[in-house]
Amino acid sequence: MLFSLDFESKDPIYSQIVKQIIIGIAKRELRPNEPLPSVRSLASDIGINLHTVNKAYQQLKQEGYILIHRQKGVVIHPEGVPKADSEYKETLKQTLRPIIAEGLCKDLSHESIADLYQEVLKEFQREEDIK
Repeated sequence: MLFSLDFESKDPIYSQIVKQIIIGIAKRELRPNEPLPSVRSLASDIGINLHTVNKAYQQLKQEGYILIHRQKGVVIHPEGVPKADSEYKETLKQTLRPIIAEGLCKDLSHESIADLYQEVLKEFQREEDIK
């Protein structure tokens, strides 16, 4: 998996890594048990501090996306990502609320926001979802 980091972004580097791995899993570009680069290897390849990669990996581990083994290294969680529960849904709603509010403040219509949602959702559509 190639990482495309924006060093000028307001989004911290570790957060960009986290988001790109989650997107890779959602798009099925990364599958259960698939190995990821070691902390040292990824930090060296990207040219960033290894503590930045470690922070990203620790967050992904805490959220159930990856496992970190001493012998096997870093892998996408073999059992897949934990399913959404009511607590996660509430957290997601709290995350979306200010994004939607910002769009409305910037004069986007409800329809425009819904269209953007659909556009992004289509990026993750799988072949079996289309049939």
